[in-house]
Amino acid sequence: MVRATGGSAVPARRERGQGLVEFALVLTPMMLILLGIIQFGFIFNAYVTLTNASREAAREGSIYVYDLTLTKAQNDTARNNRIKSSLTASMNLLTKTAPNFTTGTTWSQSGQTFSNGDLTVAYVIPTGVTDSEPRTGQQVTVSAVYHQDLLIPLISALLPKDGGGRLALTGQVTMVIN
Repeated sequence: MVRATGGSAVPARRERGQGLVEFALVLTPMMLILLGIIQFGFIFNAYVTLTNASREAAREGSIYVYDLTLTKAQNDTARNNRIKSSLTASMNLLTKTAPNFTTGTTWSQSGQTFSNGDLTVAYVIPTGVTDSEPRTGQQVTVSAVYHQDLLIPLISALLPKDGGGRLALTGQVTMVIN
């Protein structure tokens, strides 16, 4: 309803808050979309960084030079420690401490798989390759789990979470040992 006063149209009293209400109705979903884009940007950054760090660590494990003065178990520990240090060095700005990423000083072993917190190094002997001390021709798989903080509560309600309320991202790479 418009009243004419002096040749110009003036909105009636009932229509004065209409623009504000429409703005509020549009602003809410737009803010949710913007916050979702920001949260997924953080998640994507962490995933790409973790995948690249896993690749660097697997490469470091594949070019490790076997030390003849050490036993096979000592060489495995030395190789695994180089993998761990390469992975943490390549994680750039990601948090390298608990609860986001956990590693310790000792490795637990189950067969050909070594674990150190959120880092797992597995050795596989492919068909046609004989088991040898330097592990030449074997495959090394580096798997790292990073627990990404979810900053936006409404967005985090839609994503799967681990026991600590974080999103578990995994970077896994397999390479052949030279």
